Amino acid sequence: MGNENQYIDRAQQDENDVAVKKSKKKKGTKKRIQKKHTSFVQILNGDFLTKEFMLNNLNFIFFIMFLLLLTVGKGYYGKQLSSDVAKTQRKLDEATSDYFEAKATLEEKTQRAELVEQLQSTGLKETVNPTKVIRIKKEQ
Repeated sequence: MGNENQYIDRAQQDENDVAVKKSKKKKGTKKRIQKKHTSFVQILNGDFLTKEFMLNNLNFIFFIMFLLLLTVGKGYYGKQLSSDVAKTQRKLDEATSDYFEAKATLEEKTQRAELVEQLQSTGLKETVNPTKVIRIKKEQ
């Protein structure tokens, strides 16, 4: 019966609680460090390829493989697009040069002196008189 009414020192009780919390924190950090260390060692040893690990993480592994396939596909698609752009640019350059060549040829053949020379064989001659404009005034 004497144990029921014992005096408890509150300050000593608080110190004991703090010490217990610190020891729990230290144990938790050691477990985390040890877990990180063991996972790194498992990768180096090849233990991560065991049946249990593979079955537990099968969805994640398939997801990573899918992302890798998408990355490779994106690379090939980008290469194809750049090839198509280069091919189209070459066609555009060729069409532009053909246009300028045709335009220069047309200007050369439609010069006044050239036309006069070509029309001499048909009997047409260039007029010497300037052209006159006839305007009719409308009556109001």
